[in-house]
Amino acid sequence: MINILFFGRLGDFAKGVPSTIQANTPQEIRDLLAVDFPALAKELSEPQVLVSVNQMIVGWDQQLMDGSEVAFLPPVTGG
Repeated sequence: MINILFFGRLGDFAKGVPSTIQANTPQEIRDLLAVDFPALAKELSEPQVLVSVNQMIVGWDQQLMDGSEVAFLPPVTGG
């Protein structure tokens, strides 16, 4: 199983999302979530959203291993 986390405003869209999922890539996680959580999947599809696997920024096609932690990071602004 893959542990999934949502940071920032993505957490607002992730209410009710299970904390673990079975998937091979972050892209597959997004596709699976789109079935029951279309608003979240839409937010995750924004080009500024980054994906992290085991605390390293990776591409959406990164292969996942059982026990991986996948975090979805919204765009950040500073000032």
